[in-house]
Amino acid sequence: MMNKIIDLNKLDKSNWQSFTFEQIATKISKTVQPSEAGVDVYVGLEHIDANDIHIRRKGIPTAVKGGKLRCSPGDVIFGKRRAYQRKAAIVDFEGICSAHAFVFRAIPEVIEPKLFPFFLHSDQFMHRMIDISVGGLSPTINWGDLKHQEFLLPPKEQQVEIAELLWAMDDVIGAENKMAVTNNRLMDGFVEDVIHGRYLNQSGVKQTKIGDIPDEWDVVNMQDIVTVNDGAHHTPTYTDKGIPFLRVTDIQKELIDLAKVKFVSEEEHRELCKRCKPERGDILFSKNGTIGISKIVNWDWEFSTFVSLALLKIKDKEILDINYLKLILDSIHIRKEIRRRGKQGTITNLHLEEIRLFRIPLPPIDKQREISESTMSIGSLIETTNLKISSSKSLQKSLINQVF
Repeated sequence: MMNKIIDLNKLDKSNWQSFTFEQIATKISKTVQPSEAGVDVYVGLEHIDANDIHIRRKGIPTAVKGGKLRCSPGDVIFGKRRAYQRKAAIVDFEGICSAHAFVFRAIPEVIEPKLFPFFLHSDQFMHRMIDISVGGLSPTINWGDLKHQEFLLPPKEQQVEIAELLWAMDDVIGAENKMAVTNNRLMDGFVEDVIHGRYLNQSGVKQTKIGDIPDEWDVVNMQDIVTVNDGAHHTPTYTDKGIPFLRVTDIQKELIDLAKVKFVSEEEHRELCKRCKPERGDILFSKNGTIGISKIVNWDWEFSTFVSLALLKIKDKEILDINYLKLILDSIHIRKEIRRRGKQGTITNLHLEEIRLFRIPLPPIDKQREISESTMSIGSLIETTNLKISSSKSLQKSLINQVF
C-alpha cells in the first residue's frame, strides 16, 4: 500500500536529477546459439505487443537460427528496430530473444527496477528513440547514440511511490485481460460447437478437411468468396493532416481514435489506393506483427492501410454475410489455419496467398445470419470488456506521461 496519495499534476521536479541512459540501465550483450543456450523459451519481437509491458506469447529456441541474446527475469526486451512500434516488455524467465532487440537491465542505484519498464514506455523516451533511429525501411537504434541520451529522474523514494501507483493500474488491466480471455474462450467454444456440432443432428453429415459438417454446408477457400488485396508496400511519408493511414496498432482498438492515427497527403493516398481502396463493408486483416486481427470497415471516411494489413472484399453478399466472416476470422478455426501455415513454428508474417487459401466453413446465408445473431450477447460482452481495457490502458499511459 502507498503511504500517501501522489498528485501527478503537481509533481515537483526541482530536485530531479539528469542521467545518461548508460547510467540508468546496462545493455546485456551475451550472444548465444539457440541450440547451445540450454533454455526453453525464445522471444522474438513478434511475440511482444505494442504498448504492453508484459510478454504474452513465447516461442521455442529450436524454431530459430543464428545468434540470439540471453535474457533473465527482471530484464526488459526493447525492440531497437522500428521503435515506432513501441515494443518493450519485462522478462519473467531464463531465455533468449531476438538480436533485433536490446536487453536492458535497470541499475537499481539510479532507477527503481519496477519503475524502469514504465519509463521505457513514456512518450518522452519512445519519441527520443524514434528521433535517433537511423536507416530507411527498417530504422534502427544504435547503442552508441542511445547511451548518451539524458533523462530526468525523480529521487529513489519518489520512484518507489510512483511505481506502486503504476503497478496498481497494471493490476486493474490484468484483471480485465483475464475477463477478456474468459469471454474469448466462451466465443471460441460457441463457434467451434456451431461449426462441428450444433447443426449435425438436423441433417445429413459429410466429412471434410476441417471435420464433419452438415450436408448443405460447403468448405471453401477464402479466395472463392473474398478478394484479398494488399495494403501499402512501404511506409509512407506522414503528414500533420490529410487522409488517415491505418496500421495494426490502430485496428487493435475497439474504436479507432482519429486524433491518434497517422496521416498521409491526398496525393499519396491516391497512389496507395491504386493497390487497394478500402470501403464500408470490407474487412481489414493483419498479416504482420500481431497476426490475425480483423476489423470490419463500418465507416465512410477515406483512409489508406499499412503494409501489415490485408484488405478483404466480399465477392457476393448474397452468399457471404460479413458478420459471419468476421466471426470465423476471429475464431480458433482461423488461428489453427495460421499456425498450419507458419514456418518452423514461428509466424512473423502471412503472405496473401496463404490468406487466400484459408479454409472456411460456409453454411447457407440464412444459417450464417442465424449464427451471427446468436453470438451477439457474447460479442457485446467482449466489446464492453475490450473498451474497459482500452480505457484503462489510456489512463495508465496518461499517468506514465504525467510522470516523465
